[in-house]
Amino acid sequence: CALPIYKNRDFMKKQNAYSKEELLQVADGTVFGMENGKLPTAPMLMVDRVLNITEDGGAYNKGQIIAELDIDESLWFFHCHFKGDPVMPGCLGLDGLWQLIGFYLTWTGAKGRGRALGVGKLKFKGQVRPYHEKITYKIDIKRVMEKPSSMIWGDGQLSIGDRVIYVAKGLQVGLFPDLSYDFGDDPSLDTF
Repeated sequence: CALPIYKNRDFMKKQNAYSKEELLQVADGTVFGMENGKLPTAPMLMVDRVLNITEDGGAYNKGQIIAELDIDESLWFFHCHFKGDPVMPGCLGLDGLWQLIGFYLTWTGAKGRGRALGVGKLKFKGQVRPYHEKITYKIDIKRVMEKPSSMIWGDGQLSIGDRVIYVAKGLQVGLFPDLSYDFGDDPSLDTF
């Protein structure tokens, strides 16, 4: 389906699912542009595929994204966190949720470079171990705001099989059109 034309936005084609190769193209800036929201590249990309992304549906009927990450013992974090007790750091699962909600905002056509802005409430009710096959992310979009900068809020969860082990309420990401890398200048001059 095609993206509706929004004020000051380009017309682009949207997909409802993305492969790992397509997500890496988003990370390279070839899908939405170098000046717009990008996913991180490997090894920080915490998503292998987007199974479904919609502008409606979900718990709030404002959109939803469902994605997966394949798990195996070769993943870098299992070799350092912790020796003899390998577990995926909880912050990486949270980052995966932020990556996806930011991806959703860019997917809608919003412009600017993305930054995670916060999470209201976070609970860990389990852990990801090297013997798990995959994790599933689900984010229900609560609100999207376009001005002065584009921002998004949603609630997310991370599951192993049918067991929800992370719950994140109030995930927030923003896209900022004037955000630039300051190359080590005075931090007070940073636009964010």
